[in-house]
Amino acid sequence: MLQCGWGNEKRRMDEMGSRSNGKNGIGGGGHVLLQRGHVRVWLLRLTTSVLLWTGLMQLTSVSELWGPHLPKGWPPCFDRRAAADPNATSFSVRELGLARSPPVLLPLRVYKNNGYLRVSCNGGLNQMRAAICDMVTVARYLNLTLLIPELDKTSFWADPSDFGDIFNVKHFINSLRDEVRIIKSLPKKLNRKSRSTSFSVPPVSWSNEKYYLKQILPLFRKHKVISFNKTDARLANSGLPIELQKLRCRVNYQALKFTPQIEAIGNKIISILRRSGFFVVLHLRYEMDMLAFSGCTHGCSGEETEELTRMRYAYPWWKEKEIVSEKKRLDGLCPLTPEEIALVLQALGFARDTKIYIASGEIYGGERRLAALRAAYPNIVRKEMLLSPDELRPFQNHSTQMAALDYLVSVASDVFIPSYDGNMAKVVEGHRRYLGFRKSIMLDRRELVELLDLHLNNTLSWDEFSYAVRHVHEHRMGEHTRRKVIPDRPKEEDYFYANPEECLGPLNPQSRVSEF
Repeated sequence: MLQCGWGNEKRRMDEMGSRSNGKNGIGGGGHVLLQRGHVRVWLLRLTTSVLLWTGLMQLTSVSELWGPHLPKGWPPCFDRRAAADPNATSFSVRELGLARSPPVLLPLRVYKNNGYLRVSCNGGLNQMRAAICDMVTVARYLNLTLLIPELDKTSFWADPSDFGDIFNVKHFINSLRDEVRIIKSLPKKLNRKSRSTSFSVPPVSWSNEKYYLKQILPLFRKHKVISFNKTDARLANSGLPIELQKLRCRVNYQALKFTPQIEAIGNKIISILRRSGFFVVLHLRYEMDMLAFSGCTHGCSGEETEELTRMRYAYPWWKEKEIVSEKKRLDGLCPLTPEEIALVLQALGFARDTKIYIASGEIYGGERRLAALRAAYPNIVRKEMLLSPDELRPFQNHSTQMAALDYLVSVASDVFIPSYDGNMAKVVEGHRRYLGFRKSIMLDRRELVELLDLHLNNTLSWDEFSYAVRHVHEHRMGEHTRRKVIPDRPKEEDYFYANPEECLGPLNPQSRVSEF
C-alpha cells in the first residue's frame, strides 16, 4: 500500500536495528558488519522514498494545472484541496460549464520582428472590438509587435476609458503570446525616436492580406514604428486565408475578456434576470445620437426634429447632412421606434408577461416614448432598475463600459432582438452564433415598415399582419447560413463579425430555427 511520506519506513528500519542488538543477536565484528549493512539499506530506502515523494509532488502540481483533480483512489494527502477541506466536493471544469483557460503560459512565438504597430481605434465599443481583432490579425500576418490599442476618446460619447478599463490586459497578452507579441509601451529608444519621426497612415478599407503584404509591410521596413489612425473595417470580410479568419475569432471570443469588475456586474445582472427564467434582450437603438446621425425622425415632434438636425450639423465628421427621413425609413435604414417594436414583438408571438431587458443608452424622449412598449410589455427592465446606484456608480459617465455590461447580458439572453443592425447588433449576433447559434431575431426593417404602415391604415388585419411578420423572419434567427459575398461592394455584403462562418464548422442545411 502506498504510504504518505517516508516516516513509516524509518520506523521499520529502527525496529530492525533494535532487534539486532538483542541477547541472541550476532556479536562482535559480525554485528558491526550487519549494522553497516542495515545503514546502507536504510539510506538506499530513504533516498528512494525521497525521490519518489519529490516525483509525486511534481506530478501533483502538474495535475492541478492540467486537470481538475487527481485520478480517483489516490491518497488524500496528495490533494491539497482535500486536505484543506475533507468534506469538499470536487467538480470538473466541464461539470461546472466553465471554459478552461490555458493551464500554463502559452509558448512565446519566435519570429523576426518586422516593426511595431500602434493603433488608434475609432467608434463605439463594438466597432473598436472588431477593429482590435483585425489589427491583431494584421500584426500576426506581417510579424509585427502590437502595442496595446488606444481607444477612441473624441467621438460623440467622449468616454475617457483606456483599453485596460474595459478589457483584461494580462489575459489579452498571455492568451495570444503564441501568435503575436503584444506590449504596453515601446522600448525607450524607439519611443524617443518615434516622437520625432512618427509615421501615421489609415489603411485602405476592406483590404485583403495581399494589400498589407505588398503596400504596408515595406513601410514598416522603412519606418519601424507606424500608427494606424483608423482601424474600423480595414480588413476584408471574406476571401482571407482560413488561418487568419480563425485568428479573428480567437481574438474576439477568447482573448478579449472584459475586466473582472465589468464581468462581475454583468454576471450579476444575468443572474437576476435568470431567477424568473426566460428573458429577451431588446437592443433598442433609439438614442439621440443614433437618430441625429441617421436623420430618422419618424414619430418625433417638430421641435425634436429640429434638435436632432442641429446636432447632426454640429459634428463635422457626420458627413451626410441633408436627409429625407421618410425615404430613409422606407428603405429600411432607420431604427424601429418603440411603438413599432411593440407591434412587432406581439406579432412574433411574445407573451405579455415576457421579461424584456432593454440594452441601450438613454432613450430619446424618455418614458414618454416607451409608454406604448411598456403598456404592451409591462415586465420591461433596464440595468438601472436591477442594480443599486452604488453598484453602477463606477461605470457612470463611461458609456463604453456601460455598453460592455449590455453586451454581456445580450450574449447570454434566451433571445436577442436588435431594432437596428449597427455594430452592437452585428457583433452580438456573431458571438451568439459562435456559442451555438443562440436565437437572434434580425429584423427585416424594410419589409416591416411596409407591413406596419399597411396594418396601421387598416389594409392588413392583425392576423394577416402577424402571419406576414412571422413569415418574413422564419429564417432570420441566427441559424447556420452562408455569409453573403458581393465582390467590389464590401459595404453591402454580410459582415464577418455578424457571421464568422469559417469558425462555425460545416454548414448543416437542416439547422434552421423557425419556432418562437
